[in-house]
Amino acid sequence: MEFQNGKSIFLQIADTITDKVVSGEFPAGEKIPSVRELAAEMGVNPNTIMRTYSELQAMNIIENQRGIGYFVNPEAQHIILKSKKEDFFNKVLPEVLKQADLLGITSSELKKHLDNLNSAS
Repeated sequence: MEFQNGKSIFLQIADTITDKVVSGEFPAGEKIPSVRELAAEMGVNPNTIMRTYSELQAMNIIENQRGIGYFVNPEAQHIILKSKKEDFFNKVLPEVLKQADLLGITSSELKKHLDNLNSAS
């Protein structure tokens, strides 16, 4: 995995894991890779993965079953989608609208382009 500047590595790994939960690659109730397995796969220190897993536990995305490993919380997908939607509406969309306003893009132009994007997918 290639990491980007400007965001902590453990948070980038957390984003990757949450994307895998939402996509179904890590299904609800299923075991996820161990700290050491994921550290080797990502090419990072196991402490970084521990920090990632601690963050995901605090968000109620994963659960630790002592001696067995980490598992995806049955409600994880719902929790993730709710959080990502809040981020979109509170952070991403206001920035898009700000840029549209700066560029003189009207709401009807924006709607037209959104409709074109939706019909193309």
